[in-house]
Amino acid sequence: MTSVRIGLEELQHVLRVRGVGGRLVIALAGPPGSGKSTLADSLVERLNADDSDSAAVLPMDGFHYDDLYLIPRGLRPRKGAPDTFDVGGLRHALLRLRSADEASVAVPTFDRELEVARAGARVIPKATRVIVVEGNYLLLRSEPWSDLSGLFDVTVLIETSVEALRERLTARWRRHRLTADQIIEKLERNDLPNARLVMSDSAEPDFRIANG
Repeated sequence: MTSVRIGLEELQHVLRVRGVGGRLVIALAGPPGSGKSTLADSLVERLNADDSDSAAVLPMDGFHYDDLYLIPRGLRPRKGAPDTFDVGGLRHALLRLRSADEASVAVPTFDRELEVARAGARVIPKATRVIVVEGNYLLLRSEPWSDLSGLFDVTVLIETSVEALRERLTARWRRHRLTADQIIEKLERNDLPNARLVMSDSAEPDFRIANG
């Protein structure tokens, strides 16, 4: 299957049409710094403008392992890599959301200022028809991430140049007051290797969106 290149407005139309009559779960994947959160929020805002409270975002980052788990295992410097997430927890949340047999499902979000996940920070009611799941590794072909593949109705991959990723990630870490040396360490040892993994090992999506 070959992906279709699409814009945000076209994707909005696709989801509006496919979301009639049942719950639709979308995977919006892309490398760190590709603008996933911004695009997901914009897409949900557009859908809700047409039909109030019909769409919600489920951020993959809410399933980050806590530092209390990462530090003893020597994983803290790699926080954000595929093995620093509770993939099973994300899978069970998706199963609950797909079944739509509860009045609501509480899901975690990630506080980037504090670098911690906040359990139950967002509640998705049963009436929400479109759920946009956004995260780096949603389409990875390797286990345990590949176990998620059957839980998405529509898959989207954001394409961004390495140069744009480097620029955006540098700006992100500057906002967090990291030194120049710390930023280089973050980029070269974690962020950019993770980005290359997403670009090389993600399954072919239904749609591709260029963002920089």
